[in-house]
Amino acid sequence: MLKDEDNYLENHYIHRSGWLRAAVLGANDGILSTASIAIGVAAASDFREPILLATLAGLVAGALSMAAGEYVSVSSQTDVEKADIEREKIELDEMPELELHRLAAIYEQRGLKKETALNVAKELTAHDALAAHVRDELGINEISEAKPIQAALASGAAFTVGGVLPLLVTIFLPLKNMEYMLYGFSIIFLIIMGSLAAKTGGSSVYKAVIRITFWGTVAMGLTAVVGYLFGVNL
Repeated sequence: MLKDEDNYLENHYIHRSGWLRAAVLGANDGILSTASIAIGVAAASDFREPILLATLAGLVAGALSMAAGEYVSVSSQTDVEKADIEREKIELDEMPELELHRLAAIYEQRGLKKETALNVAKELTAHDALAAHVRDELGINEISEAKPIQAALASGAAFTVGGVLPLLVTIFLPLKNMEYMLYGFSIIFLIIMGSLAAKTGGSSVYKAVIRITFWGTVAMGLTAVVGYLFGVNL
């Protein structure tokens, strides 16, 4: 039992889900994409220059692509949200009584008694009808609200950070067995990133590490196979 409930603060992490999802996706994709490209070229080439060029090109293109993709997809979500809110405004103007009972029905489904649900719906409608319907009927709130620019910046920046790590390996480590070193270091990078993301989001570090290690191995392994099968001296 808590001794001092007034000083107790609950630790929830859902408010971080928007930017954290984009950042984790960007960083992991940055590591995997650039490392996979580097491994594929390293498996097919005996020279450092083609590996560096391919890795750098993959890093730049990937970062821009991730940022643009996040912006477009999240903007589409924003457009849908805005359109739904506009429809809700019209419905509240044209049929307020029906909307009131819809809101009450939602609260009743959540466990309130019918009379209590109706009273709650009336009080919330009197306070801010649109906000109540947007939150409880449409399911849009400050946490889930789409933020295109934030998602694009987080994703693009995270991809760049993730992609720079394999690039550094291709620059500074010996050319011999480069693909194996890229794989090893990339797995380490993925584990570190996955652990940080899991701790930031308050989720299981163990599950995050296992998931990232498995899929990272699959992605880089398949790319290396392609490099060996179709490799020529570049």
